[in-house]
Amino acid sequence: MKRAANMLVTGGSGFIGRALVQSFANDGWNVTVADVAPFPGPVHSIVGNLSDPEVLRRAVRANTDAVVHLAAVTSVVKTVDDPVGTYQVNVQLTADLLELCRRCGVESFLLASTNAVAGNVGQAIIDENTPPHPLTPYGATKAAAEMLLSGYSASYGLRGCAVRLANVVGPGMARKDSLVPRVLRAACEGRGIEVYGDGTQVRDFVSVRDAVAGFQTALRAGHVGPLVIGSGKSVSVNRLVELARLVTEMPIPVRYLAAKAIEMPAVVLDIGMARRLGYAPMHELDTALAEAWHELRSGSG
Repeated sequence: MKRAANMLVTGGSGFIGRALVQSFANDGWNVTVADVAPFPGPVHSIVGNLSDPEVLRRAVRANTDAVVHLAAVTSVVKTVDDPVGTYQVNVQLTADLLELCRRCGVESFLLASTNAVAGNVGQAIIDENTPPHPLTPYGATKAAAEMLLSGYSASYGLRGCAVRLANVVGPGMARKDSLVPRVLRAACEGRGIEVYGDGTQVRDFVSVRDAVAGFQTALRAGHVGPLVIGSGKSVSVNRLVELARLVTEMPIPVRYLAAKAIEMPAVVLDIGMARRLGYAPMHELDTALAEAWHELRSGSG
């Protein structure tokens, strides 16, 4: 009898991780989560810092078939404040994990990356062939991790895919410091927000469920190389705030500040490659916002 496939999800107790782990477990995978926090459910958890070699050895075993690597410093502000610490987590840990996967014969490795590796492309459309010119330590370390993954894929036959995510939205994000949770927290607290620039800059916002579907698509297709995952629809920051006002029924005043040099003026994504592999985003931004708002108001996030 063929054994069930085994998957390791690093950072699986986080925002995207919780949705991803549950989805893959429902699909029949034996999932192990490695995180500094235990997984809130009946899934095998290895609790500890993956920078500890012993924790890493416990996480990756000889029968591990696939790894989804979500563990990272994801706050852009924190990466700017601590580039060395960001390197140690986002690059060195990825290198150590890849080497252990090589030794253990892991077949597939999915890296949670970002379209921020592209940097300032003006209004150009971003796809898998857009050259990387990251603007922050966050984008730079993700680009470096992608290069490591590419080298291991080419040299050792590891099926490595860097899933370049758009801005992910949905339940579980309440404690994040990205734009959407900041807007929703402001609504919850009855205050306004600060927006850098005039708010016309556009972003691609994707539901966490569609983001998880992107990982499933990449793994199922055995895709090697980068894969852009988003909604395929970009909206302005001003429009995002308007939608948040509708969802929360709160005024959410905006104070506009000078744009930062590290801000991408536009994120417009071409998700054509993912679509050809079978990816089909199904959840609208207003629905994802409403789900995140309901969770925040209920205090369950």
